[in-house]
Amino acid sequence: MKLADRVNKIQPSPTLSIDAKAKALKAQGIDIVGFGAGEPDFDTPENIKAAGKKAIDGGFTKYMPVGGADDLKDAIIAKMKRDNDLDYSRDEISVACGAKHTLYNISQTLIQEGDEVIIPGPYWVSYPDQIVLAGGTPVFIMTDEVTGFKVTPEQLEQAITPRTRYLILNSPCNPTGSTYLKEELIALGQVLLKHPHVMVVADDIYEKLIYDGITFYNIAQVVPELKPRTIVVNGVSKAYAMTGWRIGWACGPKEIMGAMTKMQSQSTSNATSIAQKASVEALNGSQEALPPMVAEFEKRRTYIVDRLNAIPGVTCFRSNGAFYAFPNFSGIYGKSTPKGKKIENSSDLAAYLLEDANVALVPGIAFGDDRYARLSYAISLETIKKGVDRIEEAIKNLK
Repeated sequence: MKLADRVNKIQPSPTLSIDAKAKALKAQGIDIVGFGAGEPDFDTPENIKAAGKKAIDGGFTKYMPVGGADDLKDAIIAKMKRDNDLDYSRDEISVACGAKHTLYNISQTLIQEGDEVIIPGPYWVSYPDQIVLAGGTPVFIMTDEVTGFKVTPEQLEQAITPRTRYLILNSPCNPTGSTYLKEELIALGQVLLKHPHVMVVADDIYEKLIYDGITFYNIAQVVPELKPRTIVVNGVSKAYAMTGWRIGWACGPKEIMGAMTKMQSQSTSNATSIAQKASVEALNGSQEALPPMVAEFEKRRTYIVDRLNAIPGVTCFRSNGAFYAFPNFSGIYGKSTPKGKKIENSSDLAAYLLEDANVALVPGIAFGDDRYARLSYAISLETIKKGVDRIEEAIKNLK
């Protein structure tokens, strides 16, 4: 059977594939420690679940406006003002089925064949494929521990060409957990101001998950002149442990938001009505569930980073956002497993750990850098300890 060429241009999501494989092994009764999934292990807060149940009981189960219900848009407007000091109106918001869907709508709306999109790396796995599907060309700016996994103004300046459509700025970042400080965003903003044809897509989905007393800033907030060409992407998945509810949104110029909504009208139509009502409660209701969750993530972050750094041949950046550790395993490349298989890259390492140590992690090649691997610490501290113990033992057994 012949498939469309576009299918062969992309790969299945590696993170979801790893998670599915780990779950399949668990279903067989194998004790797998899964570091793959990018979702909080906490339950959705009770007040949010109650709002969803109330919506069902109230018959709020019909079609809705494609771009989102007015009460959810109003809640987003209030959130953006309260948390980010950014003003938006209803026609400057488009609600979709998660932040991933929102980013897909943006790429389909803005990119023409041959356009370039700048993606700082290591990067979230879906950014490049979404750009390719829209006919664009990803342009990567690779970073590492030396710059704290952050793009410098000089790197950004060199990457911009007449074909550049937009820059994706993910802070805190998946997979590195790196978070841009106010002065760093201002410096990048000054470069962007010199290139008025370049837009910014600010992926703020991990905004609430930030540690070490750092304050979150959005680039449009600290460089107001960029707001007319900035699209802010966010959602309820990470902050409120609502990954399965599938609600995300974009805030930006009304012409673009209208075009995104038009595109969505021919794909999914509206995001789930019940989930929208629950998301109104998430944004407007009590926030008391967030601080304990963030504190627990920070505790886990400190533990896993310290443990990984103590393993000979492994170094791990101290992330200050999201819920990922992104250790550099290249110091053990070239060694062989007890079965004689040489570890030459992150895929070899991931296969070895899954088969011999019952540990699932995502190889760094999926994020653009083969030296690393991503470990989600959105699992219990006890499970993290067990998993790192296994990794440490498996690396010790290499020859």
